[in-house]
Amino acid sequence: MTAFADLHHADEPLLLPNAWDHASAHLLAAHGFRAVGTTSLGVAAAAGLPDGAAATREETLRLALTLGSGPFLLSVDAEGGFSDDPDEVAEFARELYALGAAGINLEDGPGPADRHAAKIAAVRAAAPGLFVNARTDTYWLGDGEDTVRRLDAYVRAGAHGVFVPGLTGPREIAALVRGLDGVPLNILYSPTGPSVPHLTDLGVRRISLGSLLYRRALGAAVDTAAGIRSGHRIPEGTTPAYEEIGALGR
Repeated sequence: MTAFADLHHADEPLLLPNAWDHASAHLLAAHGFRAVGTTSLGVAAAAGLPDGAAATREETLRLALTLGSGPFLLSVDAEGGFSDDPDEVAEFARELYALGAAGINLEDGPGPADRHAAKIAAVRAAAPGLFVNARTDTYWLGDGEDTVRRLDAYVRAGAHGVFVPGLTGPREIAALVRGLDGVPLNILYSPTGPSVPHLTDLGVRRISLGSLLYRRALGAAVDTAAGIRSGHRIPEGTTPAYEEIGALGR
């Protein structure tokens, strides 16, 4: 089992923050996060491209090249693999692994389960050392129907863990954990959903922050600029020093 896979079976669940560039990833690692994910929204928005539209394959590879040798384990949000062809998705995963990625997150969107299962199987064959986190969007885009069948298909195809963003109901989460029989369940943290301790008690093994950090960083930047324009004093608070951020590029 790889070091990244081990984090899904430790005493505490893996809290995975999602970065969008060199500085954000390295700053998170410097504050004790052993693993860092990427956020497809952050990658897409930074490039002026749509998220979830298979438009950021090259941008995602460039970010993996930047982060793959960092002092942390890297998991890459690859949308649906940027192709409907399992062989092309497998080749993309192989490139990620060669760049130093420890994991890949693959989402099914509204697509058929058998196609996503074929992608997972192809990735497992092409990059056996890559942790495959299989995401289903049954709650993200719908009412949760078909979740169990899809997850079962993805696990049978070789997924190491499964991800159900949009699911926040404690009862439903606990039921999924029981049904997965030890396969790590990944939940997307929601400020209005269960807390990290509650998710831990429910048996969740991985908690992702998704685009939350990126969106809050943008919000803080706008609030700061607007506050300065209005004549307010801006407290330093937890703002990293110039020297701290400058040192990340050395």
